[in-house]
Amino acid sequence: MKVVFAGGGTGGHVYPGVTVARALVERDPATKVVFIGTRKGLEADVVPREGFPLCTIDVAGFRRRLSPDTVLTALRACKGFVQSVAILRREKPDVVVGTGGYVSGPVVLAAWVLGIPTVIHEQNALPGVTTRALSRIASATAVTYPESARYLARKSRVVVTGNPVRKSILKAERGAGARAFGLDPMRPTLLVFGGSQGARAINQAMVDALPDLLARHPELQVIHQTGRRDHAWVVAELAARGIDVARRSRLVVEPYLYEMDMAMACADLVVSRAGAISIAEITARGIPAVLVPYPGAAEGHQEKNARALEAAGAAVVILQSELAGDVLRETVERLIHDRDQLARMARSSRGLGRPDAADSLADLVVGVAARRRRQPSPRL
Repeated sequence: MKVVFAGGGTGGHVYPGVTVARALVERDPATKVVFIGTRKGLEADVVPREGFPLCTIDVAGFRRRLSPDTVLTALRACKGFVQSVAILRREKPDVVVGTGGYVSGPVVLAAWVLGIPTVIHEQNALPGVTTRALSRIASATAVTYPESARYLARKSRVVVTGNPVRKSILKAERGAGARAFGLDPMRPTLLVFGGSQGARAINQAMVDALPDLLARHPELQVIHQTGRRDHAWVVAELAARGIDVARRSRLVVEPYLYEMDMAMACADLVVSRAGAISIAEITARGIPAVLVPYPGAAEGHQEKNARALEAAGAAVVILQSELAGDVLRETVERLIHDRDQLARMARSSRGLGRPDAADSLADLVVGVAARRRRQPSPRL
């Protein structure tokens, strides 16, 4: 079997594809996998690092407001569609899997025109515009939450699989995770990240909160992923507050965590955005969380994700409009040493996790690929 995965831009659209691709190859080493993405998205770094070939197309996301760039973006989308047709004709996949983002649109559409079976996957509770549009033509639509089905066309083709989580996230052990970062597995550890690209609001709050946190709780260990854009700024701001990151023990500040599995394995509490992949990994591990939803997320889907965990008792939600250094510090202090509260939150978080999601989605991909292909369109 040959499978093409299309998705990119952020980790939320890249890692689900990588996870399912690995599950398929583990089942049958003869399976061939190709990814389609862009040169600028996270996939340009992650996919080759994971050992899969990457073909690139020229496409960008549409802004939600009309602007002079809208026409240019539309032209690029047309170009991306033509490039997708060429790639799919060359690769001849048995099935195309779209994992979201603006890359999925032209690739899945090209597959449909060529008569290639397609699967699309929606990570969030509220499906995005791309998913809603593609669900009309997809052979099957996989969703993370049952309630997502009501927003989609062809509900008979909707399958609840959950959100794929890398096996390394599930298997990593606390001791190994602590050693990977030079930390003590017996000490409480706080993990902070704002998604694959970082989050300025969370970084600013951490810069303001960290001096008091470390002074009041010298036993606390912190792993902070800043994002590449903010890393130098965060290090400089901490230095101005008397914290030398290079010399400070039990404090890890990195632009990007390739070993997120190890970081989560040793975390007692997570501070993060509420992206679908982050939540899937947090709940699969059963980690208590302080969630700061990204307010610019389409149709507020990150807040919906975060509120679901809050309602289950697995997380505390701080809206970005309410986020400040003292608010974050007080929240972390209240939770990090309350073992009973952390234990309750961990149980609730674990109850929401779907560790079998990758296998469920792989089952769906194999099933769709086994169906008879439609005849290629004579128009192309």
